[in-house]
Amino acid sequence: MARNLRKYVLWFAQEHVDFRFPEIQSILKLFNISQDWKKPDNPELPFWIIDLPDDDCARKIASRSVSLRCIMELWAHSKSIPGLHSAVRKVVQDNPQWQETIFSRNSSFRLNVETYNKHISQAEKVAKIETFNYIPVTGEVNLKNPDVQFVYIEFYGLIPTEVPPEPHDVLFGRWIADGRRAVLKEISLKRRKFIGNTSMDPQLSLLMANQALIKDGDLVLDPFVGTGSLLVSAAKFGGFVLGTDIDFLMLHGRTRPSRIKQKVREKDESIKANLTQYGCQDKYLDVCVSDFSLPIWRDNLVLDAIITDPPYGIREATAKVASKDPSTQKPPSPPPGSFHCPSRSHYDLHDIFRDLLTFSAKHLRLGGRLVCWLPVFREDYCPTKLPSHPCLRLVANSEQILNTFSSRRLLTYEKYAEVEPDGSAEATGTQVNFRRWYFCHSDETREQKRLQKAQLRKEQREEAEKRMKDKELS
Repeated sequence: MARNLRKYVLWFAQEHVDFRFPEIQSILKLFNISQDWKKPDNPELPFWIIDLPDDDCARKIASRSVSLRCIMELWAHSKSIPGLHSAVRKVVQDNPQWQETIFSRNSSFRLNVETYNKHISQAEKVAKIETFNYIPVTGEVNLKNPDVQFVYIEFYGLIPTEVPPEPHDVLFGRWIADGRRAVLKEISLKRRKFIGNTSMDPQLSLLMANQALIKDGDLVLDPFVGTGSLLVSAAKFGGFVLGTDIDFLMLHGRTRPSRIKQKVREKDESIKANLTQYGCQDKYLDVCVSDFSLPIWRDNLVLDAIITDPPYGIREATAKVASKDPSTQKPPSPPPGSFHCPSRSHYDLHDIFRDLLTFSAKHLRLGGRLVCWLPVFREDYCPTKLPSHPCLRLVANSEQILNTFSSRRLLTYEKYAEVEPDGSAEATGTQVNFRRWYFCHSDETREQKRLQKAQLRKEQREEAEKRMKDKELS
């Protein structure tokens, strides 16, 4: 490679591990950072090493990632503490130019000690800091806002019950930037104005926004908007947001409150109020009541991204407008000026994803992305059963485990071809009836638990009778 690349460490928070690689890949593409980077052999590790052109690229990654705790320039990596110190000494000797910059008398500094899977006291941390007294820093120590931060990390494995006496890996480097994890607290559901029973977790919604490559000025749609959690995340990253949903009461804040202590919703609870709460009201376009099976959009609508969490039919009903007359294909239009509440029917998950992919292929710009959740049964999951469309390419597929038998997968599709005018390109939906299988499996699980409890009671009763007989005989 013509460019001189430097090694950096991505230090992750230990959650949503399966979403790390797609997020970082998406951010690299978003900022056009050319990188031939492969998924680490052990993705469970909290640190990943990556080659980047410079610190500016590292700061760009940190400015968007919600999985990252921080990113640092790697100076040394070893399997032993003595080996690390030898490597750090060599790096310092090989870079005398740092004496005028990093080690300058005008640069204050701080050294952070981090241990993973092992707690150590403050005194032990100070002792470890003292072992780096050979680093030729000449500036003052500044614990609050230093010009240069050094980071020393000891990794003691991933199993809390099997902590080794010595670390598996030790790393040393220069801190570059923290990730965007502070925004998780900022948009926490605990303090959000308007939420519902299925409001998306802030971290997952921000991960979706990153995988959708949302940037300033993008037009973003959520066709199953609910309480607008995904719109909040898209707006935080600069997108202009709009959404639709068939649930009139939800969009108008008239449903039963989700908070236990709240009896009645406040009058100003709305998706717009959430955007205003987070200072993103200028990014809010509108939301409207609409049946996704009957699109309301003009054919020339062009979107930069679609992010959504379709209903699964478990906690939220899957519904569409339908006529009560089975011979009528399309529901009749109400008379002008009249109030009409149309009848509804079940909107199968297969049809939802077929319509979603067809809509995305038609209205996304080239390179635009659809990011959506798909519920699956873990034992029956097969990649060939995933929804597909000839004009959309699946670029990411991550799993969030829900329970022992089910999970949901975050699918990211990218549009790479335009739909032909003859409409010959057809989408396929999911081949699994998740709702039916979910409740059938749940009934079976409840029956198994009932039988297990009955068997346990029988064994306890027999054991008690045996003790009574033994007591009588004695």
